[in-house]
Amino acid sequence: MTQDMTGAAQDVASGGPVLQVRGLHAGYDKLVVLSGVDLDITAGEWLALLGPNGSGKTTLLHCVAGLLLPSAGSICICGHALRHDAMAAKRRLGFGCAPERLPQLLTGRQCLEVYAAAKGLAAIDGEVLELAEQFAFMDMLDRFVGSYSLGTKQKLAVLLALLGQPALVVLDEAFNGLDPASALVLKRHLRERVSTGRCGVLLATHALDVVERYSDRAVLLLGGRIARQWSAPELAALRAMPGEGLEAALAAAAAAQL
Repeated sequence: MTQDMTGAAQDVASGGPVLQVRGLHAGYDKLVVLSGVDLDITAGEWLALLGPNGSGKTTLLHCVAGLLLPSAGSICICGHALRHDAMAAKRRLGFGCAPERLPQLLTGRQCLEVYAAAKGLAAIDGEVLELAEQFAFMDMLDRFVGSYSLGTKQKLAVLLALLGQPALVVLDEAFNGLDPASALVLKRHLRERVSTGRCGVLLATHALDVVERYSDRAVLLLGGRIARQWSAPELAALRAMPGEGLEAALAAAAAAQL
């Protein structure tokens, strides 16, 4: 483990927040997408980010990943301000890029090696290779990414995000395209990392089963603002309800904003 990765592990062990977002405003040219978003995630917590298409979920994740510069507000990852100490912040971040953004002319193995080197690792994590085995991905390692199906690209994006024991794992619709067996493997793997306090997870998703069964907390983003939050006890109560549960709660929260 390198010095930077040791620092990341210590950040998680300290029990402090792995993500702090304050007063975040962001958009594209004159289009305002996010307006005053505040968000916190601690190590040992899985936060599900919910919202309809166009609500600002991907924009928020891109700001956290440093792909989009916000117009106002602050983002800190393990206490490191993304705006002023980007390298330290990003070394503690594992971001699952969109499958179409993966390097098409590299093999899966080359992608993993490049990402590992960028994080200061001497080799690909054994745990990541074990997950690749469980994904039935090993036969694809030495094939070009451009030949992959959507689901196979999604697996690679997740594997890349988990390199280097990141303190904060950020994923955008990571279950899209995955076969049921691989989706279950990923749910259990993320849950194990979170439950042992090794990281916090921020997942943008429309998959309500993931939210109800695996997440600790949920946030609803509407019109670029956080409209509703569900705590762990509230999610547990929704799981216990007969019928629609969280789906009905989401519909009611969205209707209340109209």
